[in-house]
Amino acid sequence: MKIVLDDGIVKEVEVDRALIEDILNDLKINPVEVIVSKNGKITSEYDEVGSEDQIKIIRIIHGG
Repeated sequence: MKIVLDDGIVKEVEVDRALIEDILNDLKINPVEVIVSKNGKITSEYDEVGSEDQIKIIRIIHGG
């Protein structure tokens, strides 16, 4: 699986099946602070991904 981070870093990860939530936890990324797309479509952290998928993690910038 290919993981693209919003700073342009691309990581290749070997997995058969995993929840996006587990991948975010492994990368120490809070799911509340990001939007995740799977193969170009916005998805939730509870979606499953496989070895052929690509996910992109985009950090949400917020302030007040």
